Amino acid sequence: MIDRYARLLEKEISKQKFGKQPASLYEPIRYLMALGGKRLRPMLTLLGYSLYKPDAHAIVRYAVAVEAFHNFTLMHDDIMDKAPLRRGKPTVHEKWNVNTAILSGDVMLVKVYDMLLDMDPAYLSRVLRAFNKCASEVCEGQQWDMEFEMRRQVTEKEYINMIRQKTAVLLGFSLELGAVLAGASSKDCELLREFGTNIGIGFQLKDDLLDAYADAKKFGKQIGGDIIANKKTFLLIKSLQLANKRQKSELTRWLAATKFRKSEKVDAVKNIYDALSIPRLTERKINSYFSKGFASLDRLDCSPEAKAVLYNYTQQLIGRES
Repeated sequence: MIDRYARLLEKEISKQKFGKQPASLYEPIRYLMALGGKRLRPMLTLLGYSLYKPDAHAIVRYAVAVEAFHNFTLMHDDIMDKAPLRRGKPTVHEKWNVNTAILSGDVMLVKVYDMLLDMDPAYLSRVLRAFNKCASEVCEGQQWDMEFEMRRQVTEKEYINMIRQKTAVLLGFSLELGAVLAGASSKDCELLREFGTNIGIGFQLKDDLLDAYADAKKFGKQIGGDIIANKKTFLLIKSLQLANKRQKSELTRWLAATKFRKSEKVDAVKNIYDALSIPRLTERKINSYFSKGFASLDRLDCSPEAKAVLYNYTQQLIGRES
């Protein structure tokens, strides 16, 4: 099923031209969408639907709308983060320019609404309200993320809420969307949203860990990017909380530095992480959110066979190294 749905998604994505002229506005959208990736969010929409109905072919357009929204956020996030690479390729603002990336992202969001508007009117209002709430939270989370870079202290609770908004709520919405379109009960729609949100927090925490410790050839992004940018990740927050006087002084010095060799900073901060067993603590936190998510999945009122497909797919993602 997963392979078949993956082919469905890629076929539908290739059909979406988003617009024609000016070509410089729409080509960046097609470029970013064609870069691939895990297609996690649209796959979750199809799997959420398949928990209750046998064939998700009828809703693949709406699943692709979720992927388009996700890529819209990436296009703008990459500008804000000054990221040079996305999925191992130049980011849109690097390949074209910042102004084009802003405008392409803007029209991309408009096209997402176009893709959603032709769904069954019985679901449209509910879906748009849920989508708008999700989209607003994604923007709020991104703003918190940027503000945290300027703050000296961020609590673990603040950080978890930020990644919940910035990353996890879209996974929750993706699953909820599929369930809504399949006519699932309100209770099951809520449980799937909870499942996706908790799994999403776990995934983001794992992404934070991979950012510092992944194999560069597999990761597709700059290793240590979060450390270089002084991002208040779970790893840094826990390090500042647990560090002794000397370690805290060194971390503070690197956070304040304006001129440095990137590799030297990354190595120095990772050495402190290692001394404090931060990777192990992060893995423990990751697993706690995965456990919460699977507890919600267990409570769904659907066939065990359908539930097993979603469970196994999620478990495969948990074991990823990129």
